[in-house]
Amino acid sequence: MGVPPEWRRDEYDDHDDDSPPAWFPGQHLPADARRMGLTSHVPDGALLDFAGTLDSSKPLHRFTAWVLLVVFGLPVVLAVLWVISALAGG
Repeated sequence: MGVPPEWRRDEYDDHDDDSPPAWFPGQHLPADARRMGLTSHVPDGALLDFAGTLDSSKPLHRFTAWVLLVVFGLPVVLAVLWVISALAGG
């Protein structure tokens, strides 16, 4: 009498819980983003999920992170410069 097939542990099954695999969308969201209700189905959550998949050891991922920094940071820098120039009277 052996172990039933459904009880045998798969050598590739590395987790005991019913959590979805790491390649499913939304698995790279920080815990506090999940507590705020963000998922990979909303734009902010999708962006966080995408940024969470970037690996700093890969040059293309590092370049992508810099592009994201410029795309989202440049408007902020320009807005601050515009406010400073408006306050200075220029």
